[in-house]
Amino acid sequence: MGFTTLDYLIVVLYLIGMAVFGVLSSGKQRTTRDYFLGNKEIPWLAVCFAIVATETSALTFISIPGIAYATNLNFFQLTIGYLLGRITVSTLLLPRYFKGELSTAYAFLNQRFGPTVRTASALLFMVTRTLADGVRLYATAIPLAILLRSSPLFAIASEQEIYVVAILVIAVITLVYTFLGGMRAVIWTDVVQMFIYLGGAIAAILILLGKLPEGIGSLSTLEMTGKLNLFYGGFEKSLSDFFRTPYTFLASILGGAFLSMASHGTDQLIVQRLLTTKSLRESQKALITSALIVMVQFLLFLLLGVLLYVFYQGIEIRPDEVFPKFIIEQMPTGISGLIIAGLLAAAMSTLSGSINSLASSATLDFYKQYRGKYSSQERDMVVSRLFSLGWGILLVFSGIFFMNTTGAVVELALSIASFTYGALLGTFLLGVISEKPKEIAALIGFFGGLITMAAVGLFVNVAWTWYTVIGTSATVFIGIVVSSLDSMKRSTRKST
Repeated sequence: MGFTTLDYLIVVLYLIGMAVFGVLSSGKQRTTRDYFLGNKEIPWLAVCFAIVATETSALTFISIPGIAYATNLNFFQLTIGYLLGRITVSTLLLPRYFKGELSTAYAFLNQRFGPTVRTASALLFMVTRTLADGVRLYATAIPLAILLRSSPLFAIASEQEIYVVAILVIAVITLVYTFLGGMRAVIWTDVVQMFIYLGGAIAAILILLGKLPEGIGSLSTLEMTGKLNLFYGGFEKSLSDFFRTPYTFLASILGGAFLSMASHGTDQLIVQRLLTTKSLRESQKALITSALIVMVQFLLFLLLGVLLYVFYQGIEIRPDEVFPKFIIEQMPTGISGLIIAGLLAAAMSTLSGSINSLASSATLDFYKQYRGKYSSQERDMVVSRLFSLGWGILLVFSGIFFMNTTGAVVELALSIASFTYGALLGTFLLGVISEKPKEIAALIGFFGGLITMAAVGLFVNVAWTWYTVIGTSATVFIGIVVSSLDSMKRSTRKST
């Protein structure tokens, strides 16, 4: 066992092959519509697989088994909320996006409230995505860093130097096909990568079962430990402890639903993919089907974590390193290389999607709005690619910033996103649930939601699963109150 020369060769060839495949599958990129939306010709099933690969790749592969290893299966409850949230997005927000032939999620806010709200929301998306995907890039570097650590070339290198090299390698390869191929390259590489890493996970489970004395029956030893618990109410806790516990059933359903509504309805990373389909109907099918796949996938990775707990007999291991450790030390020659390659490539799909979505928002929500209204398509393409390059570099620095992270990186990434998602989702909901709120109400609600979350972060101890629920509620409440006060002032002026 162990990682052999053949495994290293598979990793190198696979990464190069995916970069080449991404460029070749991109077709001609003549306009920003081609570059950012694939000319709206992507099949819905490909978009569905791309969504799954983008939202779960590295974090799912590395951190979800780690969560189950350290705790139990309660994380699965979130996926029920994910399904409910995506159904809501499909019925409430997607029809608005396709009705207006929009190119970014924030263009809707421009139509509904004006350019100031669009700019503020797009800027918040950029900050959130840069921080959250810095965590994802760091997570992607973990297995590669483990490999480099065992190489003679890095015998005298420090832990931090190894992680910096790992982050740079992943970022540079990802930038190649993202810079050249645009969204079409991103989506088609996502499709391939999803099947590779899911196949790798299934192979790992089968091999792991073969190493356990009683196979799947070994799990019976955990029945009394609570390790196999899927659902947890948490109602026996005090009120304060209840809200501090992240994976109670209520927190998971509400938190998962609001988080999914925000991430899949207001985050350009996912919305951009949904806008590449030919019609609203195809976009809705892609979104809801992705939730069902994610539910199966999360259960698969959580089960893997529990099996690893049995295999390692619960010894203390850093959660995010337990599965990469098993792959490198226990998987047969060739298979371990393919799984690591699939993991890296799938994780790179998230990074490539982030780079492209950040570049699209920067180009369409900022550059085209304020500097390039009448610029040529040729110039727009140059600007788009420069933004892709710039965001790729910025994400490298963000990944390096999070290198000293402790605990499960998936929870850190979700916490960052959940902290700001409430203001975004609340502003979108203000725009669709009522025609009364105007630009000033939306802006005050937006910043009110952010201030509320800042206060929660400083003074209130609640689990991250409640962040989006609180932020969204505060944004909508403040926006409606301001709108009502504004309407009363107008009525008073008319009467006088």
